[in-house]
Amino acid sequence: MNPFVFAVRGLRRQPGRTILGIAGIAATGALLFDMLMLSRGLVVSMEQLLSGVGFDIRVSATHATPLTGPPITNMAETVAALAAIPEIENVVPLRLGGAVVDIGKRSYDVTFMGADVTNRRPWTLVEGRDLTIDRRSTMDPPSRDGASARQAHGLAAILVNRNMAQRLNLRAGSSLTLRGACTTNSSVPPVTFHVNGIVEFPFDQARQLTAITSLKDVARTCGDTAQNEADMLMVASRQGDSPTAAVEAIRRARPDLSAVTNEELVARFQQVEFSYFRQISVVLATITLFFGLLLITVLLSVSTNQRLGEIAALRALGFSQKRMVSDVLWRSALLVGAGGLVALPLGLALSIWLDRLLQTMPGIPANLRFFVLEPRALIIYVALLAVTMAVAAVYPMWTVARLPISATLRSEVIG
Repeated sequence: MNPFVFAVRGLRRQPGRTILGIAGIAATGALLFDMLMLSRGLVVSMEQLLSGVGFDIRVSATHATPLTGPPITNMAETVAALAAIPEIENVVPLRLGGAVVDIGKRSYDVTFMGADVTNRRPWTLVEGRDLTIDRRSTMDPPSRDGASARQAHGLAAILVNRNMAQRLNLRAGSSLTLRGACTTNSSVPPVTFHVNGIVEFPFDQARQLTAITSLKDVARTCGDTAQNEADMLMVASRQGDSPTAAVEAIRRARPDLSAVTNEELVARFQQVEFSYFRQISVVLATITLFFGLLLITVLLSVSTNQRLGEIAALRALGFSQKRMVSDVLWRSALLVGAGGLVALPLGLALSIWLDRLLQTMPGIPANLRFFVLEPRALIIYVALLAVTMAVAAVYPMWTVARLPISATLRSEVIG
């Protein structure tokens, strides 16, 4: 009988202890697996969100995180200058503000955005028609194509997200009246919009109400004249040119602006905003690994001590020292392997529940994932379990290797 089959039969002779051991390892393994997914989950998820928008460069007025610093002035001239750079395919100015929807005695706060888009859009159309805004609508009268929705309905066009459509019972073709809340000017009259369609914004929070229209209509709703300002420029590099080359070209053309690629932005988040979760994951993973190691060591040690007489008898019958030591190692491998396999679905189920819980935190986009399954996390998980299995078996193997056969048998007979 080879050592593997011998170890399997040995564990089957003690089903209660084996099941409890596997359950304990599965619980600690699930938590360890979750912490490994958490260590890089936010980084991987943020990379996916940023790349899914279709723009690989963000341009702002300062080195502050985009949308947190002062606006970019002379926006039309800046957009024209960047669009003329050969490495750049598309530039979309974006402005962020606020608005209020009054329905009866209840008011709803809305994240109100403005963007002048051409062939790329930082959102996904779900229902209805998209915005068709000509670049010149920011400074000049709207073109025939860009004004089609206005002329057809006599109202400015707007897009709303799913949350807003469900909360306010809106659909494509509905009318929506917004009261600007971008400035302290409270004398601005409400503006009625025509809902062109329903869209999904990748960085919306779970319950956030979001609407987007042209920059000109944002300025009109907010009651200010800052039509030539943008909080951020979203830039798409030309196919065949790297985002890094486009950023270098932007910095040469406009050194007064701050341009960052998606990779640089994620690296900034990883060092500052996401560092807390990475530290937490490392601490919890270390603690979990320690308790898992302790659990397996105790189980193997207790099992080995209770089998000392059996082990001594087998040695006396001709079983080699190497054979009995390998039996202990195989038992450790079977317990850890079975518990580790059970831990994977448990960890995935736990991560889904924890993700939903953490996504309710303020300021967290609904599409951002804290726990992301990637090959790297799975490889590290298997490697840590293998090390734990080997280390936990060291003391029981040492006990078996140094077991005095005659003294042990004599003690068993006398006992």
